[in-house]
Amino acid sequence: MLEHHDVTLANGLKLVLVPQPSVHRAVASLYLRTGSRFETPENNGISHFLEHMVFRGTKSVPSAHEQSLAFERLGGTLYAATHVDHGVMSVAVPPSNFERVLPLLGEVTTSPLFTEIEIERGIVREEILEDLDDEGRDVDPDNISRALIYDKHPLGFTITGAIAALAGFDEAALRAHHARHYSGENAVLCVAGRIGDLDRITAIVERSFGAMPRGARVPVVAPPNTQKKPRFRSVENQSSQTDLRLAFRAPSERDPREPAVEMLLRVLDDGMSTRLYERICDRLGLCYDVSGMFECYEDDGVVDVAAGAQHERVAQVTREIFSLFHDLAEHGPREDELQKARDRHLWSIEAMQDDAEGVAGFFGLAALADIARTPMARHEEMMAVTAADVRDAAQTVFRPERLSVVAVGLLSEAEERRLEKAIKAF
Repeated sequence: MLEHHDVTLANGLKLVLVPQPSVHRAVASLYLRTGSRFETPENNGISHFLEHMVFRGTKSVPSAHEQSLAFERLGGTLYAATHVDHGVMSVAVPPSNFERVLPLLGEVTTSPLFTEIEIERGIVREEILEDLDDEGRDVDPDNISRALIYDKHPLGFTITGAIAALAGFDEAALRAHHARHYSGENAVLCVAGRIGDLDRITAIVERSFGAMPRGARVPVVAPPNTQKKPRFRSVENQSSQTDLRLAFRAPSERDPREPAVEMLLRVLDDGMSTRLYERICDRLGLCYDVSGMFECYEDDGVVDVAAGAQHERVAQVTREIFSLFHDLAEHGPREDELQKARDRHLWSIEAMQDDAEGVAGFFGLAALADIARTPMARHEEMMAVTAADVRDAAQTVFRPERLSVVAVGLLSEAEERRLEKAIKAF
């Protein structure tokens, strides 16, 4: 199984090295504590905008085109993403070019020029508009769901922010946010794949990321939990189907019940043979697709089921999904489906050994969150989960005071009443 080596650089940056001599790529992934949960109503969206701005060039590659060309000439493409509670910048290249790409990644992440702000502002504005209707209302069901769950807490903010806030982001604001979040104490760099001599790579990383300030780990404020009954929001939107979200507050990534909740989701949705797809799609033909997700934060979590259905079927789909929840809370999973979930998790861990980017993602995020540090340690957590643990997790999560439901589409008054009745009866 995979071995990893931890080094802390002079500026506090954590470096995790995971050699995989048999693969044909080398990967460097920088993970940062940044994202919408670290923002305020006034600067919501700045983490995402900053992610865009680091593509706009550095001193040695002073334009977006020259920067992209520099990475692509080395056989890679710079990837970046902003999530609710973290951001990532990553590049994978042929092993022969790894030592050359590290200084470039270091320069891009530590020393962006912040040029052509107005051009990038226009691009991000287009991205925000994708979630809005013709009247400027947010019709993205995931955005609406998180806002309903968390109200005014940052976990309820959108990642892209609002157009009004975007208009106020200037170079000073970007540099201040960059200095606070792109710092050694607030980041983890993972290098994985065929990376060569570890001491040599460590020295190159030290030089390449030495300009990153030490900074401090950015704190968070835990979300309150004042909910006493189910929440429901229906948003009218011209569409052929209604997008449905059934979301529950769930344990955090540090909660000892977290592995059981992960297993609960795998019993519900880990392939087309699991309960959710088999009931809603295969047996009843109510949806083309239905899916479940468990999203963890350091102090909270969300279990979320998503479905798209004909407007007049939304209440029926909701009742059927609720029935699945009740059955798992009452009886738990069968031993055979729990074993299948364990097996599939092990196979995904084994397959990761051929995937340098997946390895960098696992070790980088685990080190950033300070949770299960190896894939096998995570698998052992999952193997320890019993059917009774999954049943107890279902009883903990699937409760009315944890439930928020969002429907985005064209519900008739009668169908909306039926949906509300199903929610109240849960």
